[in-house]
Amino acid sequence: MKQLVTILIFLLILFGVRCTHAEFQYGGYYNNFFTTIGSPFADTQMLGVVVNRLRLNLTYASTDSLSFNIAYDINPRIQDPSLFTESPLAVGITSSNYRVKDFDSLLYPVENEQSGSVGIYHNLDRVLVQYSTNFADISIGRDAIAWGSARIINPTDVITPFSYDQLDSEDRVGVDAFRVRIPVGVLGEVDTGYIFGSDFDFNKSAIFLRTQLNFAETDYSFLMFEVQRDLLIGLDVTRGVGGAGFWLETAYVLVTPFDDVAESSDNYIRSSMGIDYSFGGETYVFIEYHYNGAGSDKPKHYPNNLTQPAYKRGGVYLLGVHYLAPGLTHQLTPLTSINGQILYNLSDQSTWIAPQFSYNIAEDIHLSVGGFISLGKRPINNDSTQFQSEFGSYPNLIFTSFRVYY
Repeated sequence: MKQLVTILIFLLILFGVRCTHAEFQYGGYYNNFFTTIGSPFADTQMLGVVVNRLRLNLTYASTDSLSFNIAYDINPRIQDPSLFTESPLAVGITSSNYRVKDFDSLLYPVENEQSGSVGIYHNLDRVLVQYSTNFADISIGRDAIAWGSARIINPTDVITPFSYDQLDSEDRVGVDAFRVRIPVGVLGEVDTGYIFGSDFDFNKSAIFLRTQLNFAETDYSFLMFEVQRDLLIGLDVTRGVGGAGFWLETAYVLVTPFDDVAESSDNYIRSSMGIDYSFGGETYVFIEYHYNGAGSDKPKHYPNNLTQPAYKRGGVYLLGVHYLAPGLTHQLTPLTSINGQILYNLSDQSTWIAPQFSYNIAEDIHLSVGGFISLGKRPINNDSTQFQSEFGSYPNLIFTSFRVYY
């Protein structure tokens, strides 16, 4: 509780002292997810999870060129005690390895106290200073950093990537970084920075240089990214093709290329390519193909993947090699819509289906009902390490989401 009091005092000091002499804004939202989880293993009972998220965003612009941003989350959860240590869902607060210092995310129960079914988490997700000049935009502090044009799987997004089952994707987890963005021409940009690891440890940090330009009605983005001693070389291409949109995002990763013990066999490539199209503004469809060079085309080799650098620090979570991901969104009425996505493992024939129905109760109040349905061969003898397919080993789940913005 002392941590929470300290944060609140800090917010008051930073924003309250001079708010009458500058532009001060606040906002945020409340999210609630109620989820029922069905295990892929026989004779295993279903589990229920209730995750709440209350977020406060504060912005203080002392001048036209200088601004301060802070965001703070608090997450009460009610769930089975086992899910506090091994959650099957990417929901709620996602931890980040790219923070110099961070407080313990668990507010309740306190350390060494036996945990029950209630837990309260918190997260100081943004602490950012931004300064704009005629030459560049400079920022230092805790902010979100992400790239990529692909709709489902972004090969160049390796700092805090969203997984396919991410229910709470409202805000990406903040990381500690120094960043400079220099505009070049009308649509071009040079973006460079340093992302700090724990205790400023260079081996746990990242440095990047990204350029963006437009040529022949096509957007190109080139990325060089040193991530925990791995080197990522990325390319992102987007353009319109006869009324449709096209994207190609690819990344080649050299694993510890500057170390004497580096092995070229650990290097891998990931790529996503797709097209999308909007029919009359009411129906939107897309299809994406993803190649995961870090994966395996044989289910029995999936457990070995998890020990590889791509999975330990490269932001990779899919276990197979070839994937197809179609999706659709249709506006039924001005207040209701349906959407669905499919992630299909072409190697083992397993599928993950994600349907969802959304209803806007009011301008800033939204309700959704959806799920993730896994289809595929289940593990042998209910042993989680004996894969017969990737998505056949995933749980089925149904969720409701209630969101209020203020």
